[in-house]
This record gives sequence, structure tokens and C-alpha cells, in this order.
Amino acid sequence: MLYSAKMKKLSKPERSWIMYDWANSVHSTIISTAIFPLWFGQVAKTGGLSDTQTSFWLGTANTIYAAFISAIAMVIGTLSDFKGYRKKLFVNFWLVGILSTGALILVGIDDWKSLLILYIFSFIGFGGANIFYDAFLTDITTPNRLDLISSLGYGYGYIGGSTIPFLISLAIIAVLANMDFSQGLPASGVKISFLITALWWFLFSLPFLNNVKQRHGIDPVRSPNIESFKRLVKTFLEIKKYKKVFLFLIAYFFYIDGVNTIIKMATNFASSIGVGLMVLLGAIVGIQILAFPFTLLYGKLAQRFGSRPLLFVGIGVYALITALGTMMPLLPATKVMPVFVLVAFLVSTSQGGIQALSRSYYASILPDHNSSGEFFGFYNMMGRFAAILGPFLMGAFPRIAYLAEVVDERTAYSYGVGAVFILFVIGGSLLIVSSKTDNK
Repeated sequence: MLYSAKMKKLSKPERSWIMYDWANSVHSTIISTAIFPLWFGQVAKTGGLSDTQTSFWLGTANTIYAAFISAIAMVIGTLSDFKGYRKKLFVNFWLVGILSTGALILVGIDDWKSLLILYIFSFIGFGGANIFYDAFLTDITTPNRLDLISSLGYGYGYIGGSTIPFLISLAIIAVLANMDFSQGLPASGVKISFLITALWWFLFSLPFLNNVKQRHGIDPVRSPNIESFKRLVKTFLEIKKYKKVFLFLIAYFFYIDGVNTIIKMATNFASSIGVGLMVLLGAIVGIQILAFPFTLLYGKLAQRFGSRPLLFVGIGVYALITALGTMMPLLPATKVMPVFVLVAFLVSTSQGGIQALSRSYYASILPDHNSSGEFFGFYNMMGRFAAILGPFLMGAFPRIAYLAEVVDERTAYSYGVGAVFILFVIGGSLLIVSSKTDNK
């Protein structure tokens, strides 16, 4: 109720911006975290792939889409700084994401290759649209409200976009399966969940399209594409003089890589080491529900103590998560469940907070809000490029260890999670250096 009242006090652009997180978070849950990874595992198995092969190809798909977004993020971010361009670019990627997600319902139950191709395009649309969505943050609020608005976005995204449509989808799947998941997820239920994802994303994006406008930016020129490349090269050569921004981006590269990897690969990892389907789905629901108050708590604490200290808290929690995850494949099957529940709870406490405060902290240290699209292009480039490394390590290390006959297939997953732990250590160390540095 407290935050419902607070939402009423926000401006229409602020509320509409937050509603887009409500809209697109359904993709993060159903496609990225929960139903798609489980469904892909079933389709891949029907298509003849082993568990480690499934993890490898899912990790590779994440690497491909992240590489593409990374390659274009700076260019399209810079182009979006011209007045009138940001919303147009947003809509193009938004439509690619929604249409690709909806097209997942057309894929057969053994066609894992087509499933992965549409998955990649779905994430290109999702990730590309988010570049412009993030850049709009400085357009819709004031500097002293960045932490609040960013946290409200993630918070309402979890409780709305992540939880409500996921529970609806889960209920439909359960009814169609007659509450019997011994044979996996029913194809009809899964495809309905993909359709719900596309429709939810589309409908709840409409307030954003109607009410969010670009306030900051530079005047259009005759050849914006050429000019954006010139500005990009200039900023790329000069960004090192903004030392705080530069060092934060490198730190962000490493620690958000770990966060993204856990989001995208945790479901596949847990199911591969023996966590039951019902427990896994229950944990996902629990994470989405608990993530709402914890994300808002991060935002409230950031207003009091600053966002930077809370980022260190989030990184510390994630380092603990990966340390526990490294142990899980080594434990007897009877002892995996308590550790898994603890890990799921820890994820719920910090997943939204670390993402929300990373975005608002970065916005707060930008030297020029007229170039927010350009700078958020760098930000998203680092975030998406980071997503290349983690999922690849998580998928490749277990496969290599197993093929080398170092360990059995289940134990091999410790190698992948261990690699992710190192990413948080590096990211946290670099954030310490960044926090002691001035922009110039």
C-alpha cells in the first residue's frame, strides 16, 4: 500500500516509464528464467541432445544474442541522442522482441534449432529496446529521484510482469498436465505461456509509448548516422577522462555478467543436478514475489546511505550465492534441496536491487544528460557483452570437464559455477577502485 500510494504521487511519465518494466519483465521470467529453459531442455532431449549439450547450446545462444547487442549498442545509443530518434528506435526493437516471442508457439516439439533462433531474436528485441528504455530514465525524472524511480521500475516489474503472468501460465500448464509433470511440461500449455508473454508485453507497453517523451538530446542533423559515428568515436577516445564512469563500466561488466548468467542459466543448472520440477517452479514464483519488497528496500536504503554501498552488498550476496552453487553438484542428492532453497532466497533478496541501483548509480555519474543515450549505449554494451562470457563459461566448462573425463556429468557443473564466482570477485574489486576515483 505504501508504494501504491507513492505511485500515485509520481508524474505520468514516471508512472508510464515504470509500467514498461511491468510490461517487459514477463519476458525475463517466462522466456529467460523459467518456462523456456525447461521447455528447451525437453525439446533438446527429444531432438537427441544430452544434458551437457543442452547447457552448451543454450549458453551459446545467449552468447550470440549478447554479442550482437554489444556490437550495435553504442551506435544505436548514440543515434538515439538525436531528438526524435529514441522512441522510433525503441519501437523497432520492441516489435522484433514481441513478434519473435509470439512466433515461439509455431515451433515443433523436437525442433530445438528453430526454438533457439527465435529465442535469439526475441532477446535481440528485448535487449535493444532496453537500451532506449534505460536512456529515457534521465528524461522522465530528476537527479534526486533516480534511485527511487529505477527501483520502483524493477520492483513493480517483479510483482507485476514477472509474477502475475507467470502464475497464470503456471496454472494453465498445471491444468493441462493434470498436475502430473512426470512427462515434463505439456506443449499446449507452454505455447499458451509464450502467447501470454507477447500479449502482456505489448499491452502494458502502451502507456510508455503514449506518455514518455525524449526531453534531453541534441538537434537533428542532415546525416544523423554519419554524425552518430563521429560522436561515438570522439566519446570512445575521450571516455577515459571520465575516470569514474570508465572504471564503473569495467566493474559493471564483470559483476553484472555473473548476475545475468545466474538469471539465464540457473533453471537449467538446477534441473540438471536433480532439483525437481515442482520445487524449481515453486522457487521461481517465490523469487519473483520476494524480489518486489527487497528491490524497493534497496531503493529506500540507497536514498539514505547512497546507491554505491548497496551495490557492494549485492555483489557480496551474489558471491555467496555462487560459492554455495559451486558446492551443490558435489553434495548427495538428499542435501541439495536445503541449499537450493537458501540460494533461491538469497537471489530474491538482491537480484532486483543490484540491477536497479546499477542503472540509477550510472545515471547519477553521467557528465552530460544530453548524451544519455550514448552513455547508456556504452552501459548496455558492457552489460550485454558481459552476458557473452558468463553463459559460455557456465555451459562450456562442465562440457569440457565431462568430455575430458575429469568428473562425471553432474559434478562437472561445479566448474561452470566456480567460474561465475570469480566474476563477482573481480567486479567488486574494480568497484572499490571506481568509488575512490573522480570523474576528471
